[in-house]
Order: sequence, then C-alpha cells, then structure tokens
Amino acid sequence: MKRAGILNRHLAGALAELGHGHGVLVCDAGMPIPKGPRVVDLAFRAGVPSFAEVLEGLLAELVVEGATAASEARGANPAAAELLTGHFPGLVLVPHEQLKDLSAQAHLVVRTGEARPYANVLLRCGVFF
Repeated sequence: MKRAGILNRHLAGALAELGHGHGVLVCDAGMPIPKGPRVVDLAFRAGVPSFAEVLEGLLAELVVEGATAASEARGANPAAAELLTGHFPGLVLVPHEQLKDLSAQAHLVVRTGEARPYANVLLRCGVFF
C-alpha cells in the first residue's frame, strides 16, 4: 500500500496521465459535471472531503500554471475566494456560467463533498522542469 500522497487509486492514476496544459476542474458537490472528462468523485457526504482539503492535496501533487474560478465566489463564498487568491495570485475570475462552459474542456473533474456554493476552480497543469 502507498505510504503517503494521494491514496485514491482512481485519482492517483488520473493525475499521472495529465500533461502540460491539461485542465483539472476541482468542484463542489453542486457543480454540474460536464460530459467527456474523466471524473473522480471523492464526495462522501456533505462537506467531506472539503474543497480546501482536496485542493491542498492536489497542489502537493501537481504543477499548476494557471487557475480560473467564478467571480461570484467573492460575494457568495468569501472563504473559497480567499483560499483561491492565496494560492493563485494570477487567478482569473469569470462569470459562473462561463466557468461551467470552460469546464467542458477539462481532462479531469475531481468532485469534492463541499456543500458551499462556488467552491470550484479550473486548474491548468504546468510542467516541473
């Protein structure tokens, strides 16, 4: 058994397949899941695992060169907006409807158990060298 890092075999395998420029949508339990991308659903119950926990775990495993989130998060979910701007100084904010459209281009969707609105981010993978 793996000792550290991401233990979920579906998520670990999906992350290993990502390449430069691929998109990863990390989303709350209410975000519509687009057809097409691979989906790893981590939701166990409302709030478990949280958006913050999943994001922290993914950032320990990925190189991220850009991130996009819904502008509505600033007013409706300030904690998520603060978390995202803290991690991504160049965070791009777009209307939620546009984020949903952009999410269809993601290669991977990671669904959390987060039950607060607008806890969603589309990450663009970078390279480690």
